Order: sequence, then structure tokens, then C-alpha cells
Amino acid sequence: MPSITRRRPRNPDGRAAVEARVLAATERLLQQGARFTDLGVQRIAAEAGVARSTFYIHFRDKSELLMRLAGTMRETSFDRIREWDPAGPGDPLESLTEVFGDVIRIYRTYAPVLAAINEVAAYDDVVREFWATGFAQFVARTEEVLRAEQRAGRTPASLDVPAATRLIVLGGDRFLAHHVGLGPADPEADAAAAGELAATWWYGAYRRPA
Repeated sequence: MPSITRRRPRNPDGRAAVEARVLAATERLLQQGARFTDLGVQRIAAEAGVARSTFYIHFRDKSELLMRLAGTMRETSFDRIREWDPAGPGDPLESLTEVFGDVIRIYRTYAPVLAAINEVAAYDDVVREFWATGFAQFVARTEEVLRAEQRAGRTPASLDVPAATRLIVLGGDRFLAHHVGLGPADPEADAAAAGELAATWWYGAYRRPA
């Protein structure tokens, strides 16, 4: 049987434009309340104004499409957190609170995508592994920072870094996802959530009393 491969458009700019239309169309449908599992490729293609066959030139399947959408959200939020330096200038707790405020705004922007990831990861091993791998990288980065703080004498040596890291990273993500899922944006509630999570990270791990 001959191998089946996806043909690649000769024009890379045209390829990027088509993919952007498909991604944007999927986001629109999710924002309108569609469940990702119920979205057929034909409906996504029609919303994007492309042929069904064109979809499969650019995306292997719906799982790849979802991972592309989620990858943008994950990298945007993770990059924002990676900018924070516990030993940097200014008030680190205040700056961490600002970071989490920004992450909440990012999560709200991508709330339908986040819901789709949680929905699909329950039955799709590829999507689940993709999401878990991203968090594993962030956990490793946070462990690295906490160990550096321990070596500098600013974080107690008694802190169990692996356990504390999993708690603040994975627990923090679930908290943020739950908070965003409670309802529309509320500036006061969002600020309170950002402040409480930042304080938990700071006083619970980075500056836990010896």
C-alpha cells in the first residue's frame, strides 16, 4: 500500500495564513459555546472558509488543531511567569501578584480552549501527554529557581523542593482554571485571586519561615 502523506503548500506565507484562519475559526466556534468534541472538521473548515481537504493538508486531525491552540495559551502564560525573578528589583510579592493577574487575563481570553483541553485530555492520550509535558517543563523550571534560592540562603533548606513545586505549579493552575470557570471577569475577584495565589507561592515556598 502506498504511503499517504500530506502535501505541503509551496507558499509558506499562504500556509501560515490558512492555518491562522482555521485556528481563528475554531476559537470563534468555541467562544460561541460549541463543545470541541462536537465540532466536526467540516464545520470548522466551513467557518474558516476552506475546503475540508485543505484542513487535512495543514492539520493531521482535530487533536493537532487543539494542541496548536492550547500551545499558544500555554506559552503565553508560562512566558509571563518565567519573567518573574524572586531576587529581582522591587517588591517580589507585588510583582508576582501582577504576574498572576496577567495570567488570569490570559486564561480568560483562552477559557474555551482551556475547557476543550480538559474535555479532550480525559479520553485522548496524545492531548493529555502534550499538556502534561508542558507542565513538566514548567515544574522543572520552578524547581531550578527554588533550588537557586535555597543555595542563596533565601529559601529554607528544609523545603522539599519537588513536592513544593508540584503543589504550587499544578495546584496553582487548577485554582486559576477553576476561578476563571466560575463566571465572567470581576476585577475585584480577579485581583483577590491573583493576590492569594502569589502569597501562597511566596510565603508557602519561596520565603517560608525556617
